[in-house]
Amino acid sequence: VQLQASGGGFVQAGGSLRLSCATSRNTLRDYVVGWFRQAPGKEREFVGGIMRSSSNPFYADPVKGRFTISRDNAKNTVNLHMDNLKSEDTAVYYCAAGTMIYSERRNRDAYKYWGQGTLVTVSS
Repeated sequence: VQLQASGGGFVQAGGSLRLSCATSRNTLRDYVVGWFRQAPGKEREFVGGIMRSSSNPFYADPVKGRFTISRDNAKNTVNLHMDNLKSEDTAVYYCAAGTMIYSERRNRDAYKYWGQGTLVTVSS
């Protein structure tokens, strides 16, 4: 599965961005899709994801209420809409896909396929 993350850019604090994760060769709805981010000098951390069967989203605590993940099955994409961005959201954002069991959905190592990352810079 080849994933392509896009939509990153520069935004001021309080602004919004939408990232998109796409694949051209597979059907994304067959996979759990997760979003992760990595800030300079830090570990890659879980941001949120969406289940494959129910399409229920799930989020890390720091982004709850600000970020929304959704599927667009017609476009075969999973989108990460980010509102009220903060300087601490600055990072390279990655999408990933896998078929892990429910309890592993937040585990970075459970995702088999990864996109190349897109940079989000939030200026304070």
